[in-house]
Formats: sequence, structure tokens, C-alpha cells
Amino acid sequence: MNEEITFILDAAKESMDAAIVHLEKEFMKIRAGKASPAMLSNVKVDYYGSQTPLSQVANINTPDARTISVQPWEKSMLQEIEKAIMIANLGFNPMNNGDTIIINVPPLTEERRRELAKQAKGEAEDAKVSVRTARQDANKEIRDLDISEDLHKNAEADVQELTDTYTKKIDSFLEKKEVEIMKV
Repeated sequence: MNEEITFILDAAKESMDAAIVHLEKEFMKIRAGKASPAMLSNVKVDYYGSQTPLSQVANINTPDARTISVQPWEKSMLQEIEKAIMIANLGFNPMNNGDTIIINVPPLTEERRRELAKQAKGEAEDAKVSVRTARQDANKEIRDLDISEDLHKNAEADVQELTDTYTKKIDSFLEKKEVEIMKV
């Protein structure tokens, strides 16, 4: 196979891999009933005038399946962290015991589970769009190459095969996540 085609296929594969990695990160943020430090990954705290990720100003642990514990490295940050969690609008009610912030993760209602499943579908669709965009870019680059018609067809078939593989991966990730979300 032509070196340029191999390069184009590798670049497309890399883009598609990035879409999968992004999807996995987004799925970690969608809670599926049990507590996880990733649930607080989007929380930013006002740390001496700059917005800083919560994980950089405190330890975040899950002592059990329904509790998240946030222990700031500086006691003076307790109120700021509590405020930041409330502002993040995650549906949590943080409790400050003077030492740490305890968050009880409420069990999911059926309606909330459906919303989260819908959100997961949206994230999966975004990943599929990224994969299709990578396919489109690869096909465009292949069309711009000065190669025989057979090589064009074969290369485009390889790109389509790659796209199908990644689309199936995304579907299987979504299926697993939906099962996880809907499990009571």
C-alpha cells in the first residue's frame, strides 16, 4: 500500500481513538448510582483569585458507594469549596463538618436515570460525529492524492472499515453505560 495512504489511515485512526478517549471521559462524569470522584471533575474553586479545579486544592475520596468526601489542603478553603460545589449545580447538598466536606449521593430516580441515559446517548452521538468527521477528512485527503482509481477505492474502503469498527465500539460503550445507569 502507498505510504501516503498509510499515513492518512493512521491519522484517521488517531482521530477516532481520540473520540473514544473523550467519550470514556464524558461517560465517567455521568453518574450511574454510585459515588465517584469524577463526579466533581468539573467543579472549579476560587483559589486566591483564580478558578482552579477542585482536585488541585483538595483530596477527593469515596469512603463508600453513596458518599464523597472532600478534604481541602487548607482549612480556609472549606467555604469556597462548599460554594463551588453548590454553584456547579450537580444536585448535591454538601455538608461541612469543619474538617471535611461530606456529600451524600442520593439514589437516582427513574426519571433521572432516563435523563442520564439520554445524556449518554448524546455524548455517544458526539463521538460518532467526530469519527465521521475523521472519515470525511481522510477521504478528502485520499481524493487529493495522485493515485490509481483502484487504490482510491481500496483506501476509501479501508477508511469506511475503520469508521465501522469505531462506530461499533461507541455503540458497545453506550450499551454498557446505559445498563450501568438503568441498574437500580
